[in-house]
Amino acid sequence: MKKFYNKNIGLTPKELATLRRLNTPQKVQDFVTAIPQNFEPDGDTCMSVRETLNKRRAHCIEGALVAALAFWINGKPPLLMDVKASSEDDDHVVALFRHNSYWGAISKGNHAYTRYRDPVYRTLRELTMSYFHEYYNPAGKKTLRSYSRPLDLSSYKPEMWIIGGGAWQIAKDIDTIKHFRLISRTQEKLLRPIESVERRVAKITVHRRQRSR
Repeated sequence: MKKFYNKNIGLTPKELATLRRLNTPQKVQDFVTAIPQNFEPDGDTCMSVRETLNKRRAHCIEGALVAALAFWINGKPPLLMDVKASSEDDDHVVALFRHNSYWGAISKGNHAYTRYRDPVYRTLRELTMSYFHEYYNPAGKKTLRSYSRPLDLSSYKPEMWIIGGGAWQIAKDIDTIKHFRLISRTQEKLLRPIESVERRVAKITVHRRQRSR
């Protein structure tokens, strides 16, 4: 991990102070959760950290970028992990952190199951499997299939994810780096659909989509 140097990445004093206050994973998650959900009303986005802070909205990878930068500013590596679903569902991106060699995750999700993970997981596979049962599509099919190796953002130029006009290269790279399969084809065929009570729970969201006028 490259050491964080503010003078090299172009943060304003206000931006730096905001993120420096997020000096624990709990504070990082609270901050990311409070950002309104980005429903992408004008089309697909992958905003930089500065854009997310200015526009006050984020979806999963945008929230993960904010979290990763907060960790970096406070002396931890800025790591992302992609959890990949089948073609019938969307992928998800989290920011990783470690405490006493155990992994945890910061997650920007609008549903109950894509939430914060405490640092209690010995491996990234364990951490990812904590999302497995609840990760399903509207048809009730469990869809989580693989997870990526960590992507260290300290090796990228600030213009690519912190202060620039978008972080599309990060989104592309985390989608294409090495992923590890969670279950076999045989296990996939044996997966049981979720129950009706779980479908009802899935309708609970943090932020509501605004209706167009």
